[in-house]
Amino acid sequence: MIIKDVKASCYYVPVQIPLMKEPKYIEAVILRIETDNGLVGYSISDVFSTTVKELIDHEVAPLIKGMNPLETEKVWDLLYKKLNIRVLTGVWSSATSLVDVALWDIKGKHFGEPVARLLGGASDKAEAYVTFGFPDYDRDTLVEVAKSMVAKGHDKLKMVVARNNASDVKEDAERVRAVREAIGDDADLMIDANYLFSLNQAVQLCKLVEPYNIYWFEEPVYGNDFRLLKDLRRHTNIPIAAGQQLGNQWQHRELIVNHAVDISQPNVCFVGGYSEALKVANLARAYNLPIGNGGTWPFHNMHLHAAVANGTRVEFHFLIWGLCKTLFKNTPEPENGWIKIPERPGIGIDPNEDAMKEYAVK
Repeated sequence: MIIKDVKASCYYVPVQIPLMKEPKYIEAVILRIETDNGLVGYSISDVFSTTVKELIDHEVAPLIKGMNPLETEKVWDLLYKKLNIRVLTGVWSSATSLVDVALWDIKGKHFGEPVARLLGGASDKAEAYVTFGFPDYDRDTLVEVAKSMVAKGHDKLKMVVARNNASDVKEDAERVRAVREAIGDDADLMIDANYLFSLNQAVQLCKLVEPYNIYWFEEPVYGNDFRLLKDLRRHTNIPIAAGQQLGNQWQHRELIVNHAVDISQPNVCFVGGYSEALKVANLARAYNLPIGNGGTWPFHNMHLHAAVANGTRVEFHFLIWGLCKTLFKNTPEPENGWIKIPERPGIGIDPNEDAMKEYAVK
């Protein structure tokens, strides 16, 4: 069996968010890899969509056509040696992630097993949380959406802080307080700053929200600087999570070995695919750390978290959750804080050809 065809395509998809009048539009790139015996693997990302497409079509495809799709380590290593030394940006890791995820989809279909089982099969399910708390919401709307999620059985929620370019820490704290009071003490609440705080701002917010039992504080400081994260951990009892956008195991190593995080966050769609994410997960386990999913793409990351003993929770972000449900079929739904891994081979979701035609970027 060999790789016969490699094709990346871009899409522009409207996603409706609860209680927002207008949909948000998301760019995405989908990779389709076909073998000579008719197996097809798919993967998706939303980073550098048009640039990643060009890199795959013109540089990656000629390199990997004719290779055995089951030899995922060989393909990964080839892309690293041939391209990463010349393209030292997130474009390389995004393209490599697309290739590796699609190849694991093929591998699962070849062996008739879900990817989670081939990666290790530690469980047949993963914890699931919903990212609901957009900065666009005013405080009352934020509370209304949070209460509606809990009413639907979602007991693990995440909200964004550092609104308005991190200009009002006290307002962030008030929004966290309002949500905690609305959802009660039984639901888990996480917060995410998307790298926007200085160390002093992050420390200030932690002190203000520590009484509200925050499950984790995700990517709180500029650039995921491991020195700042390590300092922050010394100033708060809130667990620190980071790493979702890091593009290889060596960047994650800096967070882990320097004791900068309580939860490591490799994302298979950014870190270099399942092959690289598995290495990060194992490194984290060697340091007795769990992994958590930040950066979305639940239907792909759920396989990693079910596969390893230190896997925990998977992010169902309204935007990417909706995007995937539009462009793919057979997407499973989280129930009561868990997502069950489908028994279907590979990743377990299929392209929605009609939607892909409708939202394709011409």
